[in-house]
Amino acid sequence: MKVIPVINCPDVECVRAKIEIAKSFLREGDLLHLDVTDGSFAAHRTWADPLEWVKLKSPFALEVHLMVDHPEEYMDNWLTAGARRLIVHAESLNPRSVHEIISVSARYHAEVMLSSKPESDAEDIAHYLKYFHSFQVLAVQPGPAGQLYLSFIDDKIRFLREEFPNATIEVDGGMSPLTAWRVKELGADTIVSSSYIFNSADPKKAYEELAAI
Repeated sequence: MKVIPVINCPDVECVRAKIEIAKSFLREGDLLHLDVTDGSFAAHRTWADPLEWVKLKSPFALEVHLMVDHPEEYMDNWLTAGARRLIVHAESLNPRSVHEIISVSARYHAEVMLSSKPESDAEDIAHYLKYFHSFQVLAVQPGPAGQLYLSFIDDKIRFLREEFPNATIEVDGGMSPLTAWRVKELGADTIVSSSYIFNSADPKKAYEELAAI
């Protein structure tokens, strides 16, 4: 299983500390996932400063999860800061913005992944699926780390794998060895994890445990 550690932080000191921890188990160039929430799309607000990210000189590739109302207003700054992948939500897209996001990302040679809130089913996101080649299934409500896996999203994972047999399917939220096994059997090939890794007494061991699944 591919595992991407998640940074979900209130301030830059927290971000800096987690980058240092990640150096104990990630290789240079591996992906690190950054949660960006705006206090509106998700009531929880995270640290989100692209200019400060550049100053941190992280050795890792960056995946930015834009849990925001207008992702097209955020993407240029994060792409300029070096994001390799943007994750945008179907609920915050419209026909104009989806084309803009994909076009601008292509100029930066960055990938765009489609996500959706847990309660949005396959029918709700169907009109956007054709624009994407990789998908995230959010298994918790947008917001803070440490939430429990919502089992009703199982059907969405299964549907996406059946419809897109060669796509990357990433699951975000509530990941532990037990839930990681579960989503792998349903068709996911990637998970992202915050609490299980960074709240562990041994983050390297926790990361390796998930990666071995």
